[in-house]
Amino acid sequence: MDFGYFTLSDNRYPNNPRTAEAFVREIYAQALHAEAIGLNSAWIGEHHFNLLGVNPCPNMMLAQLAGATKRIRLGPAVVLLPVHHPLHVAEEWATLDLLSGGRVDFAAGRGYDRLEYAPFQAPFQESAELFAEGLDIVWRAWTEPGRWSHRGKYYQFDDIEIRPRPAQQPLRPYVACFSRSSMELAARNDWNIIFAPFAAAMVYGSLAQGAQAYRETCVGHGRSGRRVMCSYFIHIADTKAEEDFGRAALIRYFKDALIAAFPSDPATVPPTLRYFLEIVDILKSMKADSLTSRSILTGSPAKIVEDLKAVEAAGIAEVILYFNYGLKPDAMVRDQMSRFMTEIAPAFR
Repeated sequence: MDFGYFTLSDNRYPNNPRTAEAFVREIYAQALHAEAIGLNSAWIGEHHFNLLGVNPCPNMMLAQLAGATKRIRLGPAVVLLPVHHPLHVAEEWATLDLLSGGRVDFAAGRGYDRLEYAPFQAPFQESAELFAEGLDIVWRAWTEPGRWSHRGKYYQFDDIEIRPRPAQQPLRPYVACFSRSSMELAARNDWNIIFAPFAAAMVYGSLAQGAQAYRETCVGHGRSGRRVMCSYFIHIADTKAEEDFGRAALIRYFKDALIAAFPSDPATVPPTLRYFLEIVDILKSMKADSLTSRSILTGSPAKIVEDLKAVEAAGIAEVILYFNYGLKPDAMVRDQMSRFMTEIAPAFR
């Protein structure tokens, strides 16, 4: 099982002294540290308008990283596809894959915050349909052998060819999966999938059940399934006080940064996102002492190894680790990353 660095650049906290600009620079330095200590990948989230996160351009961050690194894989976590034209997305990420020597792991999702849609004049109520059509266009742009046309509900164009092609043939997308509709889309198109364990537990019962549901859905389409990944919040702790700190930081993230981004009004939430109503209710009542390995890896290195062995047994190929959530200071984040690679990762080699 491989491990990567992951961040959503969460910075929406009351009385937060850390500026967006300072945090973006910290994230870049942490991603460089990820390569230096041997992590497999760096996954950088996309958020707009200083809402949940402060980094709107994972493509720019990862392009800079591509030039400054030699080995680490480069992943957006994830491209908010419905607010971009898919042809432009296909061109950008094919170019980065080519220039990085085939190091891109491309992931896309439809997001959940209508405030990120409105300024781009993207129809939030139709996010599922818009996302499905857009990702189909990205895939065709990378795989069609010659010139091609598209006449869909949201996009229409004729007689085009996208160049350059990605170095990887194919550059197979990852679909961010919070719902059964996203899982069906990935399985139907023979694409990879990436879970958030806390969401998988709420929708499917557990991360393992979510991974199994994906494989079963793929079998229904006559194939065995592609690569399955997940993200995890993590805080290594040697004492109860340190573990309490990691748990409190995650509760702060849920209640101050995340809940405001999730759809929570039954009158306006699109039918394809109604499962978020239950997620919001659960998060609002969540307590630090009720957090389990369904959402966070915390405790001693031995305890985290034990939890990750269960993740490995579920068939997860890579876990991307969210070290810098909840206003953790940069020095602590880097120390946690280094400890993971020396005290935990060797159990999986």
